[in-house]
Amino acid sequence: MRNRLAALALLVAAMAQAAGAKAEPIVIVADSRGFSGWQAWWTNLYNESHVLSALATVLIIPSVALVLGKATDLLMGRIGINLRSRELAEH
Repeated sequence: MRNRLAALALLVAAMAQAAGAKAEPIVIVADSRGFSGWQAWWTNLYNESHVLSALATVLIIPSVALVLGKATDLLMGRIGINLRSRELAEH
């Protein structure tokens, strides 16, 4: 175990030396100049906080899927397709 920790420490030290001088951090932004409405909001949210953008994505996508699924179920029920009590037509 001690040998593995020593080898890991040497590997980390070698990687730090190989990296050379400290580089500037990369800034990731999206261009929001051509957007308006919800696209501008989404882009600005992404630029301000990647964490909030990810959280909004995780909350919005399933919510929209639920609404679209319910609307599709309602529409299919109105035209006579009932998937809840489907009988196998193949048999």
